[in-house]
Amino acid sequence: MKEIEIIESLQNKLGFTNKAIKKLTVFHDYLLNWNKKYNLISKNTENHVWSRHILDSAQLVRFIKDFRSASISDLGSGAGFPGIVLAIFYEDNPFHVKLVEKSPIKRIFLEQITSKLALNVQIIENAYSNKASADIIVCRAFKKLKEIIKISREIYEKPHKIIILKGKDAQAEINTLSLQKNYSYSLESSMTEPKSKIIIFQVKK
Repeated sequence: MKEIEIIESLQNKLGFTNKAIKKLTVFHDYLLNWNKKYNLISKNTENHVWSRHILDSAQLVRFIKDFRSASISDLGSGAGFPGIVLAIFYEDNPFHVKLVEKSPIKRIFLEQITSKLALNVQIIENAYSNKASADIIVCRAFKKLKEIIKISREIYEKPHKIIILKGKDAQAEINTLSLQKNYSYSLESSMTEPKSKIIIFQVKK
C-alpha cells in the first residue's frame, strides 16, 4: 500500500483525526532520522514504516473501543510500536499509556519523541515492575506467549485484556500453554499481513 492509501485507512477505517495523522508524520520522520545512527527498527523496513509499523500498530484500536478510559501498558515498546501510535490516537481521551522498554537508547528516543509530540505517557524500564500494571497489555515483537502470560499472572492484579500481534503460528504457540480457567482468548485477522493473527486474551481475577 502507498502512504496516501495507508493514511486513508487510518482515517476512514480506524478513526484517526487530521491532528493524529500530523503527529504520526512527525513520529515517522523523527524515527527515520534516529535510525540513521541507532538500530531502532530494521533497515529493511525503513521504506515501509507506514505499513509495517504504524498501520500494524494502529489496527489495535479496533479491540480497545469497548473501553471509555483505560491504562495501557506496551511491553517491549522498542521504537514506540504500538504504544506511541495508541497514545496519539487516545490523546484526547482519559487513557494512560505506559511504554515499557529496557534498552537505554530506546528509552531516550521514547522520551524525546513523546516530549516533541507533547504526549502524556510514562516510560518504564522493567516489564516485571508493578508500575507496569494496567487494564490492557499490548505486545508487538516482545517475548514468547509463555513469558507474557507469566507477567500477566504475577504483576497484573486486576482483570485485564492482553492484545498481542503475532505471526501465522499464533495458534500453535497458544497450544503449548497451560492456561488457567480465568484466561480465555480469541484470534483476529491482521489488516497488514493476511496470515498473521492478533491474539486477544481476556483475564478474569
